[in-house]
Amino acid sequence: MADDSTTTITAVFKTREAADLAVEHLVQQHGIARPDIFIQPTSAKNTAGSAPSGGDVSHDGGARGDAPLEGEIEVSADINSSMIPAVQQTFGDVGAIRVSGR
Repeated sequence: MADDSTTTITAVFKTREAADLAVEHLVQQHGIARPDIFIQPTSAKNTAGSAPSGGDVSHDGGARGDAPLEGEIEVSADINSSMIPAVQQTFGDVGAIRVSGR
């Protein structure tokens, strides 16, 4: 009998770029529907992460002043329990600093 139970898995990233990459991998590699994936700051403040990346880096290599680097980014996904190891691996591959299941 197959395990069809659903669980929520959560990962925390330092940059919005890494969080976005994680979402793309979940959708494209694992077939997880976008409505089952959630992105939010880990604190009450709106943030682009805790480290500059992508468009948050100015042309001279410094961080832009208008990108609020005030906390980390959390990505969570509602997945079939059988997918936990593969999704954990994906989160780790794209730079998650913490991964947990619920």
